[in-house]
Amino acid sequence: MVVPGSQHIEDKMYHPPEGLQKDAHVPDFNCYLELYKKSIEEPDVFWKEVASDFYWKKPPTGQILQYNFDVTKGNIYVKCMEGATTNMCYNVLDRNVKDKNLGERVAFYWEGNSPDHHEAITYGQLLGQVCRCSNTLKQMGVRKGDRVAIYLPMIPELVYTMLACTRIGAVHSIVFAGFSAESLCERIMDSQCSILVTADGVYRGEKLINLKQIADEALEKCREKFLLYFLLSRPVGCCVCWEEVMGQVSEVIGQTPWDAACDVCWEEVMGQVSEQCEPEWLDAEDPLFILYTSGSTGKPKGVLHTVAGYLLYTSLTFKYVFDHQPDDVYWCTADIGWITGHSYITYGPLANGATSVLFEGIPVHPHVGRFWEVIEKYRVTKFYTAPTAIRLLMKYGLDPVQKYDLSSLRILGTVGEPINPEAWHWYHEVIGQKRCPVVDTFWQTETPRSGLLLQVFRRPWPGIMRTVYGNQERFESTYFKKFPGFYVTGDGCRRDKDGYYWIAGRIDDMINVSGHLLSTAEVEASLTDHGAVAEAAVVSRPHAVKGECLYCFVTLKDCREFNRTLVDELKRQVREKIGPIATPDFIQNAPGLPKTRSGKIMRRVLRQIARNEKDLGDLSTMADPKVVEVLFNHRCETAS
Repeated sequence: MVVPGSQHIEDKMYHPPEGLQKDAHVPDFNCYLELYKKSIEEPDVFWKEVASDFYWKKPPTGQILQYNFDVTKGNIYVKCMEGATTNMCYNVLDRNVKDKNLGERVAFYWEGNSPDHHEAITYGQLLGQVCRCSNTLKQMGVRKGDRVAIYLPMIPELVYTMLACTRIGAVHSIVFAGFSAESLCERIMDSQCSILVTADGVYRGEKLINLKQIADEALEKCREKFLLYFLLSRPVGCCVCWEEVMGQVSEVIGQTPWDAACDVCWEEVMGQVSEQCEPEWLDAEDPLFILYTSGSTGKPKGVLHTVAGYLLYTSLTFKYVFDHQPDDVYWCTADIGWITGHSYITYGPLANGATSVLFEGIPVHPHVGRFWEVIEKYRVTKFYTAPTAIRLLMKYGLDPVQKYDLSSLRILGTVGEPINPEAWHWYHEVIGQKRCPVVDTFWQTETPRSGLLLQVFRRPWPGIMRTVYGNQERFESTYFKKFPGFYVTGDGCRRDKDGYYWIAGRIDDMINVSGHLLSTAEVEASLTDHGAVAEAAVVSRPHAVKGECLYCFVTLKDCREFNRTLVDELKRQVREKIGPIATPDFIQNAPGLPKTRSGKIMRRVLRQIARNEKDLGDLSTMADPKVVEVLFNHRCETAS
């Protein structure tokens, strides 16, 4: 591992313990290079070996990967395992239960919002519930190719429903159960879903979110008379606490609104169907799911992934990145409503027969040691969370951590946003006790960042998106027209003198100051190197002379005072670390930053605040809208 912030490369290197390397799937860098070389020089051989672990009703008839990345030569396309037929659900469940005899192995330890609510679900039980749900959807008229919207919290039924869709060939479109009615409506309308699966409500910490009410508002907005609405009527928590939990819900929201003409009760219909359901055998390039982008202006893009490619890629990356071993208990704290949850809670782990923790709660409820309590309870070996959560928990010091036994941990992971050096070191030293490697997954923006070049790919991989749902032209113009022959990620990067690639984040996070292209992430890293700064975000602001200038938002550590002296120190630090051209024009105190619920900073909002423009657009994805008013009140006077 390489961590920024040191002067010499040898000071940045962190090697895994020898015991971990010994049994690892990729024990050293040379082994990795061999795998990489094979994947590039012999892609058919490489991916056929990966595919041999899975069941194919029919084998592929041509090359494993076929593609065109050059818009001047025709339509853009990627095909993986063309001619083959298979089923994702069969491979992640039936194959494990029937072929590998893993029916009694725990697939998920479900941990509810309250520590009192928990459930162990074996692979055999999971298969039975998924088949019931599959039969229920079929009874309601869902067929291969139909789209099903899922608006559920992190409860087992979310996994049941998405896997039921894959079993019968329906295409799931999961919407994070925190989005507004407008956002839900937009996604339902764009993908033309015929069924919506939701819940009556969910507690996040002590806050109750009335999902049914939001869903009803979304359906009113849809104006679609044919939409069938499928309500998951389940207690908010675990079924063993039905009266207690439902009593809490009723006390707050009253009786759940119900329209008998279109609402259907989950438990009523699930109890009437069989636990046996034959899978629908699908072509390798049949659609698997649609997942919409969020947190940016304009219409969200419905990113479409396909069956075989996603199976191969998520299974391989989960196995190698997290070095999955049969005795692992793995925990990804993300929500399944995001791409990380699709890949590294559901498909990747289940394809490897893994045992995972499925967590409904939040890091600080009912106490600030909840994460560490869960790790001790289930003897978690691989822990995967967001830098936002790490920074949040850092604020509470060592006491909440030291109460729990974290000795089971072997590998740590970060995801969702860049991690600053201070958070990385705390995570490695305090949580990992200096013995756990820290890994990161690159989902285009999810890696430490700095740099000045555009990152592009000449070749595809099985898990690359296939199109923007219903809008191939937007897909081609966004990702391929700028540089024919290349897939343009939209991220910047650089290769340093030691040969390491540093991802610089979205290219729209680059700022052109007097003809110099600056990475906002590089400036942010310089600011957070200061001992008083906990977090920083940098955006552009129009400048009469420079074209653009740097406007910086800094969140201070507890007990640190924001004053002129500190501002001068921060400007001097940026000048020294990057150069005079990167000196910020404005540095504003930011007690909090606007973020999505997945932890991504909403830079478009910060840009509007820097410009003192009050039209902020859609804020439905923001975790805490109150932070906006605070930031406007703290604006730099000279920037007015």
